[in-house]
Amino acid sequence: MVLNYIWIAFFVLAFIVATIRLVFFGDAEVFPDIINSTFASSKSAFEISLGLTGVLALWMGIMRIGEQGGVIALFSRVLSPLFSKLFPDIPKGHPVTGSIFMNMAANMLGLDNAATPLGLKAMEGLQELNPKKDTATNPMIMFLVINTSGLTLIPISIMVYRAQLGAAQPTDVFVPILIATFISTLAGIIAVALYQRINLLNRTILLFLGGATLFIAGIIWFFSTLSQDQIDLYSTTFANVFLFVIIIGFIAAGIRKKVNVYDAFIEGAKEGFTTAVRIIPYLVAILVAIGVFRASGCMDYLTQGIASLVEMCGLNSDFVGALPTALMKPLSGSGARGLMVDAMSTYGADSFVGRLACIFQGSTDTTFYILAVYFGSVGVAKTRHAVPCGLLADLAGILAAIFVCYLFF
Repeated sequence: MVLNYIWIAFFVLAFIVATIRLVFFGDAEVFPDIINSTFASSKSAFEISLGLTGVLALWMGIMRIGEQGGVIALFSRVLSPLFSKLFPDIPKGHPVTGSIFMNMAANMLGLDNAATPLGLKAMEGLQELNPKKDTATNPMIMFLVINTSGLTLIPISIMVYRAQLGAAQPTDVFVPILIATFISTLAGIIAVALYQRINLLNRTILLFLGGATLFIAGIIWFFSTLSQDQIDLYSTTFANVFLFVIIIGFIAAGIRKKVNVYDAFIEGAKEGFTTAVRIIPYLVAILVAIGVFRASGCMDYLTQGIASLVEMCGLNSDFVGALPTALMKPLSGSGARGLMVDAMSTYGADSFVGRLACIFQGSTDTTFYILAVYFGSVGVAKTRHAVPCGLLADLAGILAAIFVCYLFF
């Protein structure tokens, strides 16, 4: 419903501004520019979706091999001590733990659309444990906020978009996204823990969060000592090596378990293909609306207004051009994706704004969309503290994204 109003607002505001430009300033080119933008945006949306099809098929196939090869089950056992502390109301050994981890694994690998069905399955399992079916339980809220914080280890789709739009090093945003999304997730977990009175000083949680924080702090310190060329080299090399190790590791696990890795890959790839095709209408809709909004001049007026306000406060305003992506992300993943693509197309994939838009896209997830879909799927109407905790995680992710983008680029 929110995206519906936003979509309508784009067209209405574009029409109003374009009419003012035509009537009061005699700009006869504004309406032809708007119509031309609809055709160009539609073509761009289809081409991007087509290019994304192969990558989604690849990683969905790899994920299926990892699942059948026992990698997912191994991760579940390894994370069991942590999960039992973060989700104390879930009985130990309950099958829903596996579904929760599968969803998180898909999110960590940047497979947003693959994560949704796994997340819905996890919510069904959590609802079975819910004594009040219309009210969100503590495990549901913790699960939702971790989802909305968008913890991403491998932002596959973002790197694909960067490659398609001509980035010299599509993986150069890998480490900045890792840092920003970790801070967002950490803030979300802390916020929920305070609401639910989960003891964050518990040894298991403290070791995990403390170790992860030190690891991220070490990455920031290490890269702060390097030149820009060295940062690009190290972050790109690490991202590519890590991605290839994941692929080889999953295949090796499948071979060890005597899985027909080829058939498993094909089975998963088919799901990836279906997912890619399914997002085409959404991407066309949002890119056309954004194209109309920009062609009318609305986007320029909006960013100029924010930039002027920021400069009046004595702050650097380089980040303003990417801010629409950050503002859209809590509302709509497809909308934020469209704004990210638009920012890279307008400013350049390797520009500061283009890179920051990518970091915004990877630092958090679609808070309101996830809450609506996940809670709506099981009939939960009372969300309790899910929304404020989710928005707090989003805010932390946005601020962290701006900071790391200035640090790296």
